[in-house]
Amino acid sequence: MSSVQTRHRVIGLYKELIRLGRDYPNPGYNFVPKVQAAFRASAGLTDQKAIDEKLALAEHVKNETLALISLSKYRYLRRTYCVPIKDTIPDVSLENTNK
Repeated sequence: MSSVQTRHRVIGLYKELIRLGRDYPNPGYNFVPKVQAAFRASAGLTDQKAIDEKLALAEHVKNETLALISLSKYRYLRRTYCVPIKDTIPDVSLENTNK
């Protein structure tokens, strides 16, 4: 892959991670500054193999973050709109079964 293509891929992935950071469920984790620091630390890489490894790691972080955000939204919707399970199960005690 040429350096121009790699550069565009890195910038695109960086922008995606920054956008995902807006929806990160735990604001105390400081997701965006950590992404920025990780990309700054890898800015001087010139070896294509090392760059590809870092890009693979960033893709993995992106996928895990998407899963975490989706899970957080699902849990919020479930808490908001679903009936608690304990209210739907009838109360059956062992005393009534041995008549």
